[in-house]
Amino acid sequence: GEDPVAMLVNRGADLLINISASPYTADKEMLRYNIFVNQVKRHKKGFLFVNQVGGNDELIFDGRSFYINPAGNPVFALPGFEEKIYTFDTERVVSDYCYEPIPKIESVFKALVLGIRDYMKKTGFGKAVVGLSGGIDSSVTACIAVEALGAKNVLGVSMPSQYSSESSKTDAQKLAENLGIRLLTVGIRDVFDAYLDTLAGHFEGKPVDITEENIQARIRGNILMALSNKFGYLLLSTGNKSELAVGYCTLYGDMSGGLAVISDVPKTMVYELGHYINRDREIIPENVFVKPPSAELRPGQTDQDTLPPYEILDRILELHIEHSRSSEEIIEMGFDEEIVKWVINAVARNEYKRKQAAVGLKVTTKAFGTGRRMPIAAKYSL
Repeated sequence: GEDPVAMLVNRGADLLINISASPYTADKEMLRYNIFVNQVKRHKKGFLFVNQVGGNDELIFDGRSFYINPAGNPVFALPGFEEKIYTFDTERVVSDYCYEPIPKIESVFKALVLGIRDYMKKTGFGKAVVGLSGGIDSSVTACIAVEALGAKNVLGVSMPSQYSSESSKTDAQKLAENLGIRLLTVGIRDVFDAYLDTLAGHFEGKPVDITEENIQARIRGNILMALSNKFGYLLLSTGNKSELAVGYCTLYGDMSGGLAVISDVPKTMVYELGHYINRDREIIPENVFVKPPSAELRPGQTDQDTLPPYEILDRILELHIEHSRSSEEIIEMGFDEEIVKWVINAVARNEYKRKQAAVGLKVTTKAFGTGRRMPIAAKYSL
């Protein structure tokens, strides 16, 4: 069909205006900007881009409206992730303004802040509760929540067990102090022991396995949901995209919650967000960055007992999920065949978990949920 921009110009349009609801994704800003620059260069007409600001469920709209004059030069660009009214002269041809994109990690942080703030406002919640394990995921989630809602509106909950390290308990406490949020400590050892006693006769003769690990995660989920119910706070779940992709999470456990803040943020990017949060002062304790990530559900456990290194895992997941590459294509790029097949099979195997996950804020080109609908009960080759 006919190019709608060319059609308008041919009919005598002097100024082109695009009233848009263009959802945010990381790395999209310059792609979007260059599309409009190319249109101006082609048609020699000024172009005004007016974009929505705010969050709607998983979608985040970053605003960042701008005007490019007929000479192809930017006249202004409004701030991202905030509403603003601006008046300008369309006859102004000369411009010394230089369009600079918002740095990627800064934009992801601001997008998640806006996503939380609008989701809670539109669903009627004023306060949030976050489980604090002392790890990077819950630390980053809590920091984003405080930026969105204010310290007085965020409750942190530490739920140590016999497998929790002293450093994890200390790191959660230091984070809460640095953020100025209230921290509750609710130990789960007695509840866990009660579960084991109750099930001992039925589990007799069976070795200890992931069942006991999942019980701990579900105890924590129940405690957090109880606090959410009692006080009317929204529970923010803290799982990242890497874990959700391969099922390294527990249904009705750490997946419990009303909003999954970082479920579209790969683990490696979570660390980048953590460093961004600490850019001016230490908010997240330094130890959180250097200790091996662990669910601490059994003695000496680390994530890499089960998962490939996150640098490798995240790259494979990006190729498969966001770029729709098959296992054969990814292996041809030089990745280990055994790791690739394990990752891609794990993604397919755990679709049932993602179908039951909380709504997650979208910051990449392909998030789990409404943007990537895959069958659960199906056999297919990836």
